[in-house]
Amino acid sequence: MEEQKVKTGKFALNYGLLSGLISVVFGVMLYTQKMHYETSTAVIVISIVILASIIFLGVNAFKKANGGYLSISEALKIGVGIALVGAIVSLIYQYVLTTFIEPDFMDKAMELAKPKAMAQNPNMTEEQWQQGVEMQKGFAWVQYPILLIMNSILGLIIGLITGLILKKSKADY
Repeated sequence: MEEQKVKTGKFALNYGLLSGLISVVFGVMLYTQKMHYETSTAVIVISIVILASIIFLGVNAFKKANGGYLSISEALKIGVGIALVGAIVSLIYQYVLTTFIEPDFMDKAMELAKPKAMAQNPNMTEEQWQQGVEMQKGFAWVQYPILLIMNSILGLIIGLITGLILKKSKADY
């Protein structure tokens, strides 16, 4: 009887959905604490640690299901897949938040950013500020593909590191 090949896609999808779900829970937590306007270093670090942990767990689960064997290419596929699926789920939440739950999100975010921007650029006029805000609103959609690309790169890096740590080929045995 032929041995069944374990598919990387199943692990990428399942752990990617888990990553997205945890990111949404984290986002809801930030929303309830009124911290969803901030892009602080702590929030970014926590998000990266969550993603890295889930990628490690997903790659390790694949290795166990694959009879203890793992190639770097499989780890890369799983890492990028988890990161992409998680990013898509997070972006859907972000879209729902900014479109339906809090449609004036961009206005509030800009209002909170205004004092800092004015302090950094004391020569900026109110008219220049308004032009910048309108331009920012016009390009708000750009955050979606940028987040997908950034998450894919992060998944690639974390998948590579995880693959190097957990790699075990049949030739090694």
